Amino acid sequence: MKAKHALAVVLLAMLVCGTIGLSAQDKAKGQADQRIFIPPQVKSILQEGMLTREARQDIPFSFSRHLYLPARDSLHNVVYFKIKNADLGFAAAAPIEPAAPAAAEPVAEAPAPAPAGPLQAKFNVFLWFSTIAQDGKLQTVKEIYAPAVIETPAAGYDPEKVESYSFGYPLPSGRYMLAMAVTSPDLTRIGTNYIEIETPNPGSFVDKLDTTPIFFAQDVEQMQAPESRVEIHKGVFTYSILKMRPKAENVFAVGENLDIFFFVFGLRPNDSQRYDLKIGYEVKKGEETAIRYEAQASDSPLVSQPLPLKQTVIIKSEKGETSEQRDLAAGAYTLLVTITDNISGLKIEKQVAFEVK
Repeated sequence: MKAKHALAVVLLAMLVCGTIGLSAQDKAKGQADQRIFIPPQVKSILQEGMLTREARQDIPFSFSRHLYLPARDSLHNVVYFKIKNADLGFAAAAPIEPAAPAAAEPVAEAPAPAPAGPLQAKFNVFLWFSTIAQDGKLQTVKEIYAPAVIETPAAGYDPEKVESYSFGYPLPSGRYMLAMAVTSPDLTRIGTNYIEIETPNPGSFVDKLDTTPIFFAQDVEQMQAPESRVEIHKGVFTYSILKMRPKAENVFAVGENLDIFFFVFGLRPNDSQRYDLKIGYEVKKGEETAIRYEAQASDSPLVSQPLPLKQTVIIKSEKGETSEQRDLAAGAYTLLVTITDNISGLKIEKQVAFEVK
């Protein structure tokens, strides 16, 4: 197994060069920007529920996941939320009328009907980030308007299905309250909800290690360039030049691999400004070890590691013992991750639950 993907190396180089996230100048410019991003009628509704965190159900949605990853002098926050298809009003996109033929020609038989095009939903997302002081007071940090156009195949469309969506935004470490509204394009329907998010200060990890939230990447796609504005994505999220789809609910089919992704805080570089860490992985079922992988050496705090879910099974017979590789059977498991900094001697263990079906 390789210690990390090539894409992780690319990302780390971009972090060092400072090409991810907002610069101090960008943030100062954003804080001084007084343009209106949230319409007054939407903002007043968000304010009504801000103290009680009471959601408005015109367009019901719920928050489901908060991830964060390093981004130059800030942290890239990824927030997932869920909405039922019917509440977004998916409908057939307006067809493009074909140009009229130069001259009418006889048609021998009627052409086969064209396959149905995708269904489309258009909606607005308004984001209002505020810092939370120790006394609970809120101070606005950023307002964002993110118009969304989402398409889904007409075949197999289920109006009752709840889908996951995401957006990402870089913020300095701290504790924030996000007030969010999802509205119809004409603002006649306005749904709201609230979530508190918190990220640590990377510089605070002096005598201990920690990681960003660990997740399993189902798909990873490299983009040509990072996004320049906040976009709403269905199922996936973007991080610098990567478009990533985390495994939903950490549920895997028999025969699938785990592809773990996280960043380690608190590592100390050597005199050559290089890192030296060792990472051990162990799959446990209850108290028993199901799979133990060979420890991996790495010189990067950004870890992207594929882990095949294969067990070594010992088979005893009259001819002796033989071993074979088998797919991990269905069941509930825990992945134990042990990270050791060989330079400082610091160590940390993390556990992630997952299921094989």
